[in-house]
Amino acid sequence: MSKIKTINNTRGHPEYFKTIITAKSRNFVGRKFVFSAIDNFINQSDKGYFTLIGEPGSGKSAIAAQYFNNKNNVVYYNFHPPQPPLLRGENNELGDYETFLEIVNNQLLEILSSLETDQIDNELENNDNLFSLLLQKISDKLPQKQPLIIIIDGCHRLDLNQYKRGANLLYLPRYLPKNVYFILIRRPFPNNKSSLLIETPSQTLDLSNYPEENKKDIQNYLKTYANNQEKLQILDSSASLRVNKNESNFMYVSEIIKHPNLSPESLPESLDKYYQEHWNIMNKTIEKEPELSLKTLECLLEKESFISVENIAEILDEDEYDIEIILEDWREFLHLETQENTPYYKFYHPSFHHWLKEKLRDNITD
Repeated sequence: MSKIKTINNTRGHPEYFKTIITAKSRNFVGRKFVFSAIDNFINQSDKGYFTLIGEPGSGKSAIAAQYFNNKNNVVYYNFHPPQPPLLRGENNELGDYETFLEIVNNQLLEILSSLETDQIDNELENNDNLFSLLLQKISDKLPQKQPLIIIIDGCHRLDLNQYKRGANLLYLPRYLPKNVYFILIRRPFPNNKSSLLIETPSQTLDLSNYPEENKKDIQNYLKTYANNQEKLQILDSSASLRVNKNESNFMYVSEIIKHPNLSPESLPESLDKYYQEHWNIMNKTIEKEPELSLKTLECLLEKESFISVENIAEILDEDEYDIEIILEDWREFLHLETQENTPYYKFYHPSFHHWLKEKLRDNITD
C-alpha cells in the first residue's frame, strides 16, 4: 500500500474526477425514479449494495455525478477518466485495485477527519487493511441514520482476471459496517461476471426495465436544452427528425442535438468514436473466433428486431453453446428481452446497429 497522498480538494477526490462530475451532471434532468429507489433502499436497509445497470449511453454516469452533487458523505470513483493515466499524473504501474484504494481512501480520510474532533489515529498510517478500517471508523462516528455512500462507476471495465477465483470485484467486503452503502454502476455483465459474494442487503435496478420513465426524461431533457428561442429553432430542424418520442438513449440525443446541421446519414465525431470503442471491445472476440463471430454478427445485423440464440444456431447450423459464448462477450452492447423463458437479443440502439453494418461493409470492401 503506497503512502497516502494529500489532495487539495475539500471532498478528497482528484481534480480530474471533478471534471468528470461537472461534465456528466451538466443539464441534468429527471431520473427521480432512480433516486427514489436508492433512497428507499438506504432507508429500509441498515447497510448494503445497490447496483445500477444500464446500456451504453443510458445516463448511468450522469446519475452517479448528480447523486454525488446532491448528497453529503459520498465517496466517488470512476473507471473511465477522460485522460490517459500518464496525463493524470498517476503511477501507471498501479492496477485497478491499488488505484481504487489510493483514491477512495483519500476521500474516506477526508470524511473521517470531518467527523473526528481529535487527530486521526496513528494506526491508520501504513495499515494494510486501511480500507476496511476506515469504513468501520466512519461507521462508528456517523450520526444516527446518516449514511456513508461509496459510488463506483464503470464496474464493467474491470478485468476480473486480476482477481483471485471467487473474489468480489475490487475485493469489495463481504460484510459491511452499519450505515455503509456501495452504489455500483455498470453496463450489463456476462453471467460469469455479475455475482457478488456478500452477506448484506442488496438491490439491483436495471434502467432497461423502465422504458417509459427513460423516454419521459429524454423529453424533459430536450425541453431543458431548448430553453431559448434559438435552440428551440435548432430542435425544429433536421436534428429533431433523428430524435423521436420513443428515444431513450441520452448519449445519442445529447450528441445529435449539438449538431443540428449534420446530414441524416452522418454521425457526430463523438458518437463515431464512442461506437469505435464498442467495436474495439467486440473485436477481441472476433479475433479469437473470427469465422463464427462474424457470422453471428451478420445474423444480429440482418434485421433490427430481436433474435434468439436458437434462431442464430439454426441459421448458421452451429451449436447454441458456442453462440451463447459470443453473445455473452458482447452482452454490454446487446438489449435482452425474455419471451416465454427464451432470451432474445438485438443491439442496444439502432444508430449503433447501423454503424456496425457500415463497419462490416467497409471491412469487406477494403
